[in-house]
Amino acid sequence: MKPAQENFDGYGWEYKSKMNFFGIPLLHISFKYSKKKRPVVAKGIIAIGQFGIGIVNISQIGIGFFSLGQITIAYYALSQIAFAYNLIAQVGVFIESGVGQAVWKLSELLR
Repeated sequence: MKPAQENFDGYGWEYKSKMNFFGIPLLHISFKYSKKKRPVVAKGIIAIGQFGIGIVNISQIGIGFFSLGQITIAYYALSQIAFAYNLIAQVGVFIESGVGQAVWKLSELLR
């Protein structure tokens, strides 16, 4: 525990909206590490952070239906490295359609 902070729960910044859907916050933003110095993953309908999981995901590394990030798994992805149904990526594997420098269709890789 940090002596100057009575309720120290980690380093960084985190926000969760009060509005929830089935126990999942509408918006979760996390640029935070726990007391044990582990990243706090943003988990919400809209997830924003270094690590994220959400319907709409904006993160460095994440999973989402719509995902914008450096490394991602998604249905629709805009990413540097991605595995997705549809993607725009520098490097990626797609199921239906993909555009990028080095992208491959999964069915062709499995042949």
